[in-house]
Amino acid sequence: MNSITERWIQACRHELLDRALIWNHAHLLHALREYEHHHNQHRPHRGIANARPLRPLPKPITDPTTLTHLHVHRHDRLGGLLHEYENAA
Repeated sequence: MNSITERWIQACRHELLDRALIWNHAHLLHALREYEHHHNQHRPHRGIANARPLRPLPKPITDPTTLTHLHVHRHDRLGGLLHEYENAA
């Protein structure tokens, strides 16, 4: 469990705290909540097919015509510090 915690803290430091100025305690809590949501819900992880921890594996897209017509939307979090991408349905 200690190694998992250390990995999360290191990722949080590198992806969030090293790139942002934190003004006060409330700002820190808001930034950590946003990063936690990004980390657990959206961010791809190293593992089976880069699956997110709380979601099932995505279905692979094998049709070449579908690949050429993908529309991707970007959602910025924390003022553009974190970026999330998803297919537009």
